[in-house]
Amino acid sequence: MAVSPDHAEMAARWASFDAAWYHARYAAVLDLMDITPAQARDFYHEHGAALHHAPNPFFDEAWYCATYPDVAALVAQGVWRSGFDHYLNAGLNDHNPHWLFDEHAYRAGYPDMTQAGLEQAGYRNGYDHYLRTGDAQMRTGSCFFDPATYLAEAPEGEGSALTRPFAHYLLHGAAALPWRTLSPYFDAEWYARTYPDVQAEITQGLWQSALHHYLCNATPLEFDPGPLFSESFYCAVNPDVLEAVERGELRNGYAHFLRHGVHELRKPCSMLDLAQYMRDPAIQADVTAGRARDGFGHYLTARPDLRPAAPPPVTEAQARALFRHMCAVRLPLLLAAGIDFSADGPPALSVIIIAHDQFAMTMSTLASLRANYAGALQVIVVDSGSRDGVAHIEQHVKGIEVLRFAGNIGFVRGCNAGLARVAAPAVLFLNNDVDLQYGAIANALGRLMADATTGAVGGRIIRTHGVLQEAGSIVWRDGSVQGYMRDAHPAVPEAGFVRAVDFCSGVFLMVRTDVAQALGGFDEAYAPAYFEETDLCLRIRAQGYRILYDPNVCLVHYECGTSDATSAARLIARNSALFTRRHGPELRRRPLRHDPLQARARHADARSRHVLFIEDRLPLRYLGSGFTRSNDIITTLAALGYRVTVYPIFRPIEDLATIRAAFPDQVEVIHDRELPELSAFLHERRSCFDAIWIARTHNAARLASIFNEAASSIPTDRIVVDTEALATCREVAYERLHGLASPQPFATRLAAELAPLFLARRVVAVNGTEADLLREAGFDNVSVLGHVQVPRATGPGWDARRDILFLGAVHDRQAPNLDSLAWFSAEVLPLLVAELGPDIRFGVCGHVNPRVDLGPLRQHPNVCMLGQVADTAPIYDRYRVFVAPTRFAAGIAYKLHEAAANGLPVVGSPLLCQQAGWQDGHDMLCADITDPAAFAAQVIRLYRDQMLWNTVRDNALHRIATEHDPEAYQERIGDIMHSLFMPD
Repeated sequence: MAVSPDHAEMAARWASFDAAWYHARYAAVLDLMDITPAQARDFYHEHGAALHHAPNPFFDEAWYCATYPDVAALVAQGVWRSGFDHYLNAGLNDHNPHWLFDEHAYRAGYPDMTQAGLEQAGYRNGYDHYLRTGDAQMRTGSCFFDPATYLAEAPEGEGSALTRPFAHYLLHGAAALPWRTLSPYFDAEWYARTYPDVQAEITQGLWQSALHHYLCNATPLEFDPGPLFSESFYCAVNPDVLEAVERGELRNGYAHFLRHGVHELRKPCSMLDLAQYMRDPAIQADVTAGRARDGFGHYLTARPDLRPAAPPPVTEAQARALFRHMCAVRLPLLLAAGIDFSADGPPALSVIIIAHDQFAMTMSTLASLRANYAGALQVIVVDSGSRDGVAHIEQHVKGIEVLRFAGNIGFVRGCNAGLARVAAPAVLFLNNDVDLQYGAIANALGRLMADATTGAVGGRIIRTHGVLQEAGSIVWRDGSVQGYMRDAHPAVPEAGFVRAVDFCSGVFLMVRTDVAQALGGFDEAYAPAYFEETDLCLRIRAQGYRILYDPNVCLVHYECGTSDATSAARLIARNSALFTRRHGPELRRRPLRHDPLQARARHADARSRHVLFIEDRLPLRYLGSGFTRSNDIITTLAALGYRVTVYPIFRPIEDLATIRAAFPDQVEVIHDRELPELSAFLHERRSCFDAIWIARTHNAARLASIFNEAASSIPTDRIVVDTEALATCREVAYERLHGLASPQPFATRLAAELAPLFLARRVVAVNGTEADLLREAGFDNVSVLGHVQVPRATGPGWDARRDILFLGAVHDRQAPNLDSLAWFSAEVLPLLVAELGPDIRFGVCGHVNPRVDLGPLRQHPNVCMLGQVADTAPIYDRYRVFVAPTRFAAGIAYKLHEAAANGLPVVGSPLLCQQAGWQDGHDMLCADITDPAAFAAQVIRLYRDQMLWNTVRDNALHRIATEHDPEAYQERIGDIMHSLFMPD
């Protein structure tokens, strides 16, 4: 590398005092004191350095001293005249001179940037090279400054100065473009919208730009650099990062992410899975070739040649035309192959389809029906005066019954004619312009017959252009009706759960045959169509039956495919008036039509109370760490008849199939929002919820200000805060275990943790010990709610089992389970191998955060890493002894109860024995966790003594059956909820 003589000026400028720049930069102070440019240098040395003034535009004195407090201390002691003095004489190689330059990153980013090369070429350090040479070569000294982006945004001026983008930005651009984005890693425009107070501070001259504020403000954890990085999320899921920030080793989570986390493929926010994104070979090639700094930067810049272009929006008219076209294309295939509904046995379902012409659509619907359900069906096609192929449809479809009418008798009369011929216990009124999605018929039949109180079932109806027609329907007090979530995406959470509704569309309406026939089918006063299904559903409900919406019953509908628009409008108006007259008493019990009431009106069972349940993340059972307990609470609330909506603090990363399978199907799971959207969600759902259940004290802290703002929209006097496990207890136990000094007294820390509980009408503790702490802290509204467990069949006996098991989740590097595994495998397992033989195996099962390194365990010859399994029963049945060497924790160890409920005796720590209130030698074996030999001896004793093994197993099963009974658990939750609705 050779130094260009053209850059000699820059070589002198960045390392010296710039009087003209200094006088202009600090004019407000200097003019007030009548300091001329000629006097500026003397003023700087006498006073300016002490005021943290910068000597030139390329060094930020205030930032330097704030970033390196050790330097600031030496300056204060007089060891250095200023931070600039320190930098020039001692900090050139390991300190950064400016918030927009990173010496380490600059050297690491370019292979030619070696110390030997810099010295040989006469550069003092990387910054010297960057300002004199690298800037003109379009290199960058920070991921926050991309020269190409700046040149595209920079205002005209200075001509040749733009050959050095960074220098130009420092001299002119920051003031001219305070809100312009200079790099994909910082979205200045988003920052301005998200933090409007910053703009006022920039206007006042407190900051040079949005980027300056972000990189230099005193509370860096409170600001995100863009919509795809969340400080709160990143620090919450990476406690090692948060600890480093709190120790002062990192400015914030984003600093860690850009230097380490992005390369470790850690998630920057709940919505972006970098590991998944980086699986694309083309993206990997771009990063490897240097066309993108990393996967995150690649995603942010979103190169169009590597990301498929979004398809243009499809209008409903286009989609309907395509639907008709595909029916026509399919018709010759169906005619050639034929459709066969012939069956030997009695039908499980009778299907009535009314057809007036539309032969291709009708055949397509029949083919969809046949493909959807392989069982016996009675199919009744009512030919309502067709003049096309429908007139001889039985020639192409075997096993159907055809009722023919000379003219178009309409939907109502046609369905009633078919109803008289129905032979199955259930009847489906089905339009002839639908495409049934997988499992629709079986799902609807199963739902209808699962409960004798269910009179009819409808489904999720999607229009041809991919948006909802309805997810169940609402009847308002004025007699008007509304398809819930019309025009929404079919996968929205609001459309994803089972509920009782006012009515479901006659496009797909499955009814119990005896109920439909007893009511005489559709009321022919509504003939030929419109409001007939609304009327029928209300009459079914009047008989004491429910109308259920089931999202697993899904179909695509060619809406208005067989109707004349003009006549339809006239019929709708007439039948609406008729419906209003006939159902006046019922309508008076319905809510007034008002959009914010939709979330309440979507339920026909208006007397059921609605609970909003808020957790860190969606409580999937395999996650452990209290999430299993939260899942049990949600399930129990639903079983008690409460409507439950689950809202996560962090948006889930799991797929929809996993999410839906984790909860009762009548629970609404908000899987597409997280904490930043909660305020808007509460406003949209104002007056919807009757109670709120908050899991974990730290979430109460997160929600306190949001709830204060939303007080008029939420049931402020019916809030439960479930502490789950007091973090202070766990942290203090951790500090004692590792001999760490406690930063504050226990009482002070506990008081800080409990401060947000002012929100709660009822506080829940997980065990009696923590409940006592809460009461001692002044809370007189405490309930105790532990775990629920159901003992299962005990499985194989002692002689059919072998080896040792640990089952539990590991979420982070500070997790008690990780500490347990590390201690047991290093201290106890070698003793067990020596005594029980080299063939003994230690099975480790459960969810492990991919960011947690279990490499030492994986390399151990006696450890079997079983991973996360869907069904743990076979795992428990294989092993002889369960170990729980928990050395610090709070709450109750779910794994202890789960192992015992599965018939596997436990050797655990005294801490767990105390938490559970179990007796050593009776319900479990306790072992000293400060003495590996003692712990190993207890494991060996239980492993070899069959009589002891059977005794401990039977006693633990008995305790589970008596102390964790589901009915008693349900009663406790019922009491907690009942207390919310009782007057004080």
